[in-house]
Order: sequence, then structure tokens, then C-alpha cells
Amino acid sequence: MAVRPPQQGDDEPDSLEFGIAALTPYLSEANLTFPATTDEIVRALGDPAIPYDANGNAVALSEALAAVNRSQFDTQRELLDALHPVLEEYRESGGGLFSQLRALLPF
Repeated sequence: MAVRPPQQGDDEPDSLEFGIAALTPYLSEANLTFPATTDEIVRALGDPAIPYDANGNAVALSEALAAVNRSQFDTQRELLDALHPVLEEYRESGGGLFSQLRALLPF
């Protein structure tokens, strides 16, 4: 029996970024200046789904920002610092009841 050789040029990442680390590339590529409102941030970034755990579960940026209960951020660091505990809560809770039910379904 032969073993297939490893694929060259594999597009799979070596690691999966989640939480605020997954949001950072969006911020780097966006035409966004601070101070910025939550609406401006969502529009500039396109409301991406932000993975909050290593399993790839994600939450929309707009939903995470709604949980922050702030409408404006003076700096990018302030935004990331505010989102960190929200994304951690999603990670620790498994995303809530809907995500847990979806995980139980076979499709």
C-alpha cells in the first residue's frame, strides 16, 4: 500500500484565528478612521462573521457590537478592548442555545 505524498501549496492555514485576532485583518484592510461609530465600523468592514472559537463558530460583528453597549470608539485599540470580553463570553457559552441546537443536528 502506498501513502499519498503531502500536497504542495495547501491553502489551509497553519492556525485558525478567532476572537479579536480574527477581526484585525478586516480593520487593516478597511478604510476606517477613528473615532468611529458602531454603524460606521459595520459599514466599513461589511459586517463580517467573526469566529469566536477554534471550531469556527462565528458571530456577526454587528451583533457583537450591540452587546458592547457603546455607540462610538475613539481608537482601534478601544474597539478591540471592548469586543474582547463579548467574544470571550460567546466562546465560553458556546454561542448560546441556537448554536448548541445546531451542533446537535446532523446537517
